Amino acid sequence: MGYPGKNHKQYEKPTRKFEKQRQADEVRLLVTYGLRNKRELWKSQMVLRRYRRAARDITAMSSAGVDPKAVEQKKRQMFDHLERMGFLGADAGIEAVLSLKVEQQLERRLQTIVYRKGLARSPKQARQFVTHGHIMIGTRKVTIPGYQVSRAEEAEVCYATHSPIANEVHPERARISKVGR
Repeated sequence: MGYPGKNHKQYEKPTRKFEKQRQADEVRLLVTYGLRNKRELWKSQMVLRRYRRAARDITAMSSAGVDPKAVEQKKRQMFDHLERMGFLGADAGIEAVLSLKVEQQLERRLQTIVYRKGLARSPKQARQFVTHGHIMIGTRKVTIPGYQVSRAEEAEVCYATHSPIANEVHPERARISKVGR
């Protein structure tokens, strides 16, 4: 156990640095989702690895003869969390957890949701709006582009009330509406 005040890495670098196909896929994802660097992509991949590891652990526990009630409780907790976050549907199974893709994780980021809702012209501009404090979730201003938006919060994403962009006559809103058509 390390010192609790010390920050730890939240990602792992790829084992093969110069794999051409992986690098091309990473660049495509960076451009599509407006990520700042590959570290953000690796963090998302690490989160999915944790979910997959938990699903494999549950599968192993059920085959190892652990108390079925405990296994079912862990399974229900994991599926409830993944459903709340918007990764899975209500009728998903362990196979769905094991087949999660990094694109599903990246689609749940605040930056991507702002762009998909039409509040920004591009993923990069969505990132800028979030970091500059022009976006709110409900009544709370969120300035972290990588914030994972749950299904319940998704409908509450809007312009901040104090933001000049919230005004309908703002010139940037006119440009966004032209692109959205």
